[in-house]
Amino acid sequence: MEIKGLKDELAGLKNEGRYQSLKIWETGSGTWMELNGRKVLQMCSNNYLGLTNHPELKQAATEAITKYGVGSGSVRTIVGTLDIHDRLENELARFKNTEAALVFPSGFTANQGILSSILGEEDAVISDELNHASIIDGIRLTKAIRKVFKHKDMDQLEAALKESADCRRRVVVTDGVFSMDGDIAPLPDIVALCERYDAIVYVDDAHASGVLGKNGKGSADHYGLHGRIHVQVGTLSKAIGAVGGYMAGSQSLKDYLIHKARPFLFSTSQPPSVAATCLAAIQVLSFSQHLLDRMWNNTAYFRDRLKEIGFDTGISETPIIPVIIGDPARTSRFSEELLEEGVSATGIVYPTVAMDKGRIRMIVTASHTTGDLDFALDRLTEVGRRFGLV
Repeated sequence: MEIKGLKDELAGLKNEGRYQSLKIWETGSGTWMELNGRKVLQMCSNNYLGLTNHPELKQAATEAITKYGVGSGSVRTIVGTLDIHDRLENELARFKNTEAALVFPSGFTANQGILSSILGEEDAVISDELNHASIIDGIRLTKAIRKVFKHKDMDQLEAALKESADCRRRVVVTDGVFSMDGDIAPLPDIVALCERYDAIVYVDDAHASGVLGKNGKGSADHYGLHGRIHVQVGTLSKAIGAVGGYMAGSQSLKDYLIHKARPFLFSTSQPPSVAATCLAAIQVLSFSQHLLDRMWNNTAYFRDRLKEIGFDTGISETPIIPVIIGDPARTSRFSEELLEEGVSATGIVYPTVAMDKGRIRMIVTASHTTGDLDFALDRLTEVGRRFGLV
């Protein structure tokens, strides 16, 4: 049976250029993927380092299936904590230079579980206005006082810290790398303010894990802030090449979340093959920098060329490179025409970004060749001319 009003709302999305149909890809995640029997250059995947097809990760997954089977059979607190899960968490803690780590089903549920556990009605949470939706939803689950500061505005952050001085606990939350603009949080300034006002620093490193810092250790390593960030959230679904999320922090926080975080308590643990894959990925990163170096070299080349052509790439500092188009309908048309030219770059529109800041968000990876990037630049230029952008 139909739910009243849904079709009308969908029609409204279509009229505004904000409706998207799911594309059914016929090959696995990679640089070139098949869509409707045609090869398309992928320029919007989160597979930053190309690890989804790394031979060591595939071997680890296969061996884990042979040893453990395809599933864990339970939540972690019953019989769902296998030795492969314990090894992964120990390796994550070592990699992030923290006392402990705790794995969640996804980065989204990690933010929901942690924020809803550590924040009560006598607390305050102070959040950057451009933080990820998972942070926003995690905050919505709490009864804490909520304050939002203008993007990377340290004066507003300090004002919010002063205003919440009487709260039991104050948590300042920021993305490490912001997912829509590709810019990096000013963590040294945030940490300094939090230390001055005795507040908790909470960093979501979803797009910094495997991207920033030595061997991809994240924004804390990038800025040399080890031991000064209370909560680090990471993902295993992007640069790591598999799926999952995690908290890296103190042992007491881990123990607390095991008892309090509902997404952890009521979700079946990772399939052993996934845990083994993630463990292998961390080990690959720990002993090699060349994938990150290639990704960053590709990023510099691609962004510089886009700017030379005349595209507006906003404030990007990372492999996330937006090309700003404008209103939602125009952005969607640009993305569709680019796909017809053989390049996949999804349009991002309101409410994810401001109504007049629609963009195609591209992500440069270690797997792209110079030839791939030149092909994308050529096709972008062709479509950009049609739209009067270059």
